[in-house]
Amino acid sequence: MHSKGFVRVATVTPIIKVADCEYNKMQIIKTIEEVVESEVEIVVYPELCISGYTCGDLFFQDALLIEVEKSVKEICEYLVPYDMLVVIGAPIRLRGQVYNCAISINKGKIIGIVPKRYLPNANEFYEKRWFASGFNLNGNQIISYCGQEVLFGFEILFKHETYHELIVGIEICEDLWAPIPPSSFFCQGGATLILNPSASDDLVGKSEYRKTLVEQQSARCIVAYAYVSSGFGESSTDLVYGGHGLIYENGYLLKESERFKYTNTVTISDIDIQRITHDRIKSTPLREHLQNKEYKYEFLEFTTIDKEHQLIREVKSHPFIPDDIRGRNKSCKEIFNIQTMALAKRITHIGSYSMIIGISGGLDSTLALLVCAKTCDVLNIDRSNITAVTMPGFGTTDRTYNNAISLMKKLHVNIREISIKEASIQHFKDIEHDITNHNTTYENTQARERTQILMDIGNQLNGIVIGTGDLSELALGWATYNGDHMSMYAVNSGVPKTLVRYLVQWIADNDIESGVQEVLYDILNTPVSPELLPPDKEGNIAQKTEEVVGPYELHDFFLFNVIRYGYSPIKVFYLATIAFEMIYDKNTILKWLKNFYKRFFSQQFKRSCMPDGPKVGSISLSPRGDWRMPSDASNALWLKELDTIEL
Repeated sequence: MHSKGFVRVATVTPIIKVADCEYNKMQIIKTIEEVVESEVEIVVYPELCISGYTCGDLFFQDALLIEVEKSVKEICEYLVPYDMLVVIGAPIRLRGQVYNCAISINKGKIIGIVPKRYLPNANEFYEKRWFASGFNLNGNQIISYCGQEVLFGFEILFKHETYHELIVGIEICEDLWAPIPPSSFFCQGGATLILNPSASDDLVGKSEYRKTLVEQQSARCIVAYAYVSSGFGESSTDLVYGGHGLIYENGYLLKESERFKYTNTVTISDIDIQRITHDRIKSTPLREHLQNKEYKYEFLEFTTIDKEHQLIREVKSHPFIPDDIRGRNKSCKEIFNIQTMALAKRITHIGSYSMIIGISGGLDSTLALLVCAKTCDVLNIDRSNITAVTMPGFGTTDRTYNNAISLMKKLHVNIREISIKEASIQHFKDIEHDITNHNTTYENTQARERTQILMDIGNQLNGIVIGTGDLSELALGWATYNGDHMSMYAVNSGVPKTLVRYLVQWIADNDIESGVQEVLYDILNTPVSPELLPPDKEGNIAQKTEEVVGPYELHDFFLFNVIRYGYSPIKVFYLATIAFEMIYDKNTILKWLKNFYKRFFSQQFKRSCMPDGPKVGSISLSPRGDWRMPSDASNALWLKELDTIEL
C-alpha cells in the first residue's frame, strides 16, 4: 500500500525458554508464519530473544554464543522466501567482547547489525557485566557472522529500496531512556520508523511510564515507533516480564498488546509514512535542525511486499471529535474557554464591553451567543452588555424565531427585533430584481441587510459585532461575501460544524443555568439552514444546507485530511470510503469530495479577508495564521486525480 503511504508493521513477543536457542528459534519461526499471513512488511522481536534476556553469566559461555549464531543462521535460511524486514535480538561476540545486538534480516540476508549503546548497570540490571557498549566502536565496520559479511555499528539506517520515504532506525531498550535517545539523531538523519527491541520488566505503574516515553519520543521526533518487550518465559528469579507491544505514530497510539499473556503475542498496525513526512515538512524546528547538522549514516537497502490490502488501523469518521465521552467533554470545555478568553481579550482591548450579535435560532449563532454570555460572566459584567438582534426574513420559521426569542430572554440579554422584509423588498425595487426570482441575489440581499443592521447598531452602541460563522462554512465559502461573512470578531471561525453541535450539547449539560437547557435541546434538533428561502406549505424549513453543499460530516472529514495531513484526493477518497462505509456509497462520497475541492478553491477569496477569530484546534483557515493560499489557485490538478477513480 505504498501508493497510499501505508506500511504494515508488527511487534512480536514469543514465548521463550532461557538459554534454549533451538526452542526460541522455533517460536520465532512459528510467529513469522503468522505475520506472513497478515502481509506484514516489518516485524520486530524483543531484545536478546534468541538466547533470552535473563541468561546472566551464561552469556560468558561459548556453547550459548555458538548456538545463538547457529539459530540466527537457520532463521535467515527460513526467511529467504519472505519479502519483509525482520529484526531479532541476539548476543554477538566480536573481538573479545560481547554486544547486545539487533539483527536486521531481509529475504534471508543479514543486512545490518546494531549494538546497544546505553547499558543499565543498577538495581537488578548488570548488563555492563556481560556486554560492551556500542560506544566502544570506532564507527561502522564489516564483520563476518552466520557466514555473511555484515555491516556492524550504530551509524546505520535501513532504507526501503523503492519507497524511499520509509527509513528505519533501531535503538535497543535502555537507549530510549537516555537523555537524548539515539532515535532523536536517527530521525534527524531521515528515519521515519523507529524499532525498539526491548526487555523491560514489569512493576506497578511502569507500563504507563513506558508508554509515555514511547509516546513522547514519537511525537517529538515526528516518527512512527514500534516497541516490543520480552514476555513469559524469561527467568522470574527476581523480575517478571509481561511482554508489551506498542505501535505509535506522531504521538498517537495505533495499537497496544495485552500484557501478561501465556502465548505468543503479535501486534499489527498500518503506519502512515505520508502523514509523518507531511508533518515534518511543516515542522520548523526539525527543518532548521536538519539544515544545521550533518548526519553521517550508512543507508542499507531492504525490500518488502507492496500489496493492496484492507487497512487494519482505525479511520475516524469524525476526526474533530474525540471518541470517548470524557475526552469529548474535556475538549469542549477547553474550546469554550479558548473562545471566551479570546473574546474577553478583544473587548477589554478596545475598551468597550458592548457586544452585538445576530441570533437566528440556529446552532452557530447560539454558540456565539453562549460565548458572549460566558465572557460577561468571567469579566463580572452584566449580560445587558450583549445586544442580541433577531431579524426575521422571508425564510424564517416559527420554530427558529421562537427559539431565538426564548434563548435571548433566558440569557437575560438586550433583545432587539428588526424585520428585514420591507428593507429587502425596497432594495429589490431599487436594483430592479424580481422578488419571485429566488436566486443568489434574493438570498444575499437578506444576508447583507442583516449585516448592515448589525454594523450600524454596533456604531450606535459603540460596540463590536460578533461573527457567528464556523470553520466548515469558511472552507466551503458558505457565507455571503460582506454579509454573514463579515464581522468585527468571529468567535466560531476555528470550530468545525460537526463540533459546534457537541459544544452546544456540552454547554447545555454542564456550563449553563438550568432554565436555558430546554431551548438549547430544541435548537440542537433543528435542521441546519440559512433560512433565506420561504418555508414550505407546512411552515417548516425548506432550504436545508446539507442538501445543497453536502453532508457536513463528510466535508469536515475532507477538510481535516486535506488540510491537516495534505493527503492526495485519491487517498482522501480511499479513507472516506472506509470511515463512512456503512453510511454513504462510493458515488456519493466522490460527488461531495469533488464539490469540496471546487468550493474550497473557488471560495478562497472570502477567507483572504476574513475577520479575526481564535484558533481552537489543529486547523485554522486564517490568512494570518495556518493557511496561506492565493485566491486564484487552480483546482484542476486535484479534480483531474479524482477523475481517475474507478468505482
